[in-house]
Amino acid sequence: MRYLLLIYGPPFDPSSVPADIMEGQNAAYAAFTKDVLDRGIMQGGEALQPSTAATSVRVRDGETLTSDGPFAETKEQVGGYFLVDCKDLDEAIEVAAKIPGAREGSIEVRPIWEM
Repeated sequence: MRYLLLIYGPPFDPSSVPADIMEGQNAAYAAFTKDVLDRGIMQGGEALQPSTAATSVRVRDGETLTSDGPFAETKEQVGGYFLVDCKDLDEAIEVAAKIPGAREGSIEVRPIWEM
């Protein structure tokens, strides 16, 4: 079964993070990515730009309306995701717990609705 692992964390400006801390984070994510690739369960994943770069789109009465930024103000934002194919929810949770962002934020494990 496929699961989307959404990585939530506090907003931050990468340019304000000391280089050694950023290098450590990048290395941790590279190691995690290698693990899920080696296990053959990774189907995709990307880091996202900050929510301030987002555009929200709504259609009301046939008119497309856009607004800058995320849909709602929150203390955490989606910073990235992994799409994995696991045998069950228990395996998806085990994988999600290894994502480095789980240490300071949270990981939402969402089953894909196969249609």
